[in-house]
Amino acid sequence: MSDQVMHAQLKVGEQIIMASDAPTTFQPAQGMHITIGVDTPEEAERIYEALSEGGNIIMPMEETFWAQRFAMVTDRFGTPWMVNCDKPIP
Repeated sequence: MSDQVMHAQLKVGEQIIMASDAPTTFQPAQGMHITIGVDTPEEAERIYEALSEGGNIIMPMEETFWAQRFAMVTDRFGTPWMVNCDKPIP
């Protein structure tokens, strides 16, 4: 188990997301997506590129009616993500 993650902590703004490997009970993530919202299209593109590397693109990065940039991707570890950069509110 030396290559497993015992504890991980990610601070997002004022929130903390914690995670760990579950080597004896691992199941791929399903029935959900983790959504990350960003302030600029450039940041959305940067995150999308990183998550896409070695992963599977579900919906390529594009403009939608609600977002300057939006994409759906499953990363190389099997975690499904949505990357969103909202359009400015007029």
